[in-house]
Amino acid sequence: MLLSTLCYLERGEEYLMLHRVKKDHDINQGKWIGVGGKFQDGESPEECILRECFEETGLTLTEYRYRGLVTFVSDEAPAEYMHLFTATAWTGSTRPCDEGTLAWVKKTDLRALPLWEGDYIFLDLLERNEPFFSLKLRYQGDRLAYAALNGVPLPH
Repeated sequence: MLLSTLCYLERGEEYLMLHRVKKDHDINQGKWIGVGGKFQDGESPEECILRECFEETGLTLTEYRYRGLVTFVSDEAPAEYMHLFTATAWTGSTRPCDEGTLAWVKKTDLRALPLWEGDYIFLDLLERNEPFFSLKLRYQGDRLAYAALNGVPLPH
């Protein structure tokens, strides 16, 4: 089971998004995602997101919130527990990322971008300011085959 983090840095009505276009053999190739990555040995979710955000953006998070746990199951990749965060304050300035291109994107424009299907679900939960949640997403290839919020299957 992989452990990872993902963070959406929020600036007014925009999120800092990463267009994954620079790494070969990237399961996220061509998709727009938040920033984050895999845990290092012994890290907490908070330590991981602070390190990953700094490594990918050059920003040091100063106000952030742990929003939920997303369980990814796929027929093409190992299962993964992704710890989801949002951030509203940081220090520093963005720098180029070796995993893709960083861009501030209006929240209203997100649905026009190539995202994973399940990302729409948790982005909606973030926008509705849902309390801490558990979301399970099962993929067959790029297609979302099943989703459950707090153990309750979602229609799709």
